Amino acid sequence: MTDPQALNREFAKYDQVQKAHTYRLAEHDSDEFDEDYEIATLDFARFLHGNEAERAGFADDFAQALGEIGFAILTGHGVEAALYDEIHDRVLDVFTSTSLEEKMRFRARRHGSVNQGYFPIEETSDIHPDLVEGWVWCRRAFDIPQHREVPFNAADYWPRPDDEPHFRRLVLAHEALFKPIAQAIFQGLGVDPHVYDRRLTATNFGLRLNYYPPMTRDQDASGAGRLLGHEDVDLLTILPATEVEGLQVWNHLSRKWVRLNAPRGSIIINTGDYLQRISNDRLPSTTHRVGKPGNSSHLTAPRVSFPMAVYVWEDEQLEVLSGLGDPKYPPIKAIAFHTRSTSKFYGDDYAVTA
Repeated sequence: MTDPQALNREFAKYDQVQKAHTYRLAEHDSDEFDEDYEIATLDFARFLHGNEAERAGFADDFAQALGEIGFAILTGHGVEAALYDEIHDRVLDVFTSTSLEEKMRFRARRHGSVNQGYFPIEETSDIHPDLVEGWVWCRRAFDIPQHREVPFNAADYWPRPDDEPHFRRLVLAHEALFKPIAQAIFQGLGVDPHVYDRRLTATNFGLRLNYYPPMTRDQDASGAGRLLGHEDVDLLTILPATEVEGLQVWNHLSRKWVRLNAPRGSIIINTGDYLQRISNDRLPSTTHRVGKPGNSSHLTAPRVSFPMAVYVWEDEQLEVLSGLGDPKYPPIKAIAFHTRSTSKFYGDDYAVTA
């Protein structure tokens, strides 16, 4: 595990899309924050329920926001805030009432391109001592239609199988948004809105539960961050607004960090490496991290988040979409793209070369 003050450029050889900027993996006293920039908040109901002109207007606004900073906040998406409140409490319960011995029975290991299972604190990746516990479940961990027929047994994935139906409600609510969100993005880019409909039908995903326990004084002084600066290796990520602040986003224009605080019940959308590649760099896979909240609550209160990363299946080809200029990148199979990128977190032997 590397120094908490390490720079991202030390791991640039793993990047599968262009990422030219330099940043420290963890928050530092010398970091500058852009206090004036506001990440766009958009009403998704304009696209879900609007007429042709309203849908086109939303798509343009959405693509512009993502093209500028890679993040946007959506309201009007149709998922009840009460579900997010319930899941918040269940995430707390999963981490605080399950023994470490039981958690370690589900220690993370690779299932295709997704590293699924439990990540102990300071072991989210091999490159930084993040002060977070994580737990990732992909499609096969839920009793829902599968890409390939496999027998489902909740006890294979869940320390308490009765938890699966509750988190399944969140998965199904977000899965219903995969195609509309992608369609709006593609329409805003000026390409066929339905170009990924097939790929996003019963596609794979990673639901990640994050539990950030209160930091000790020693941890606070160590230079380690709650979650290292990184870019998501996926098509897009759906993140319900969190109760405790901490999410920070890199602004490519000002070269400063932006503190993102989204309203209750909203979802935060950010573009990942897959989308940067197929959009021919039109949509950046933007660096983000979790730092300390401004009110110092990290010393006394936990933080919870539950992002859902949207992938395509490993045998799909990632290629620049037609109509976006001369391709900067050749076609590549998703399994190779994904594992070459994430091998920086899990070691060089994680990459699939075929």
